[in-house]
Amino acid sequence: MIIMKDSCYTKCQNALEQVTARSGRPIILCCKDDNDICKNAYHTLELPQTVDCLQGILTVIPLQLLSFHLAVLRGYDVDFPRNLAKSVTVE
Repeated sequence: MIIMKDSCYTKCQNALEQVTARSGRPIILCCKDDNDICKNAYHTLELPQTVDCLQGILTVIPLQLLSFHLAVLRGYDVDFPRNLAKSVTVE
């Protein structure tokens, strides 16, 4: 889950509480020093808080790295993705 201190913060907190109430083990990307979120998370990745237009970039990079390393640990060839289709758009 991505829970940053923005306009959706309270909705994300409620979603986190529902996940943990159902014995879920969420991995949270959150702001540094966000103790309310850290106590309910299974694992946390703390990210710096920045302006809203850059926050998406700062949260996507750790997710890309996480997915890359999980694929490598599972033995998948990360340089040969499956089930991709080429498409050409003509205007």
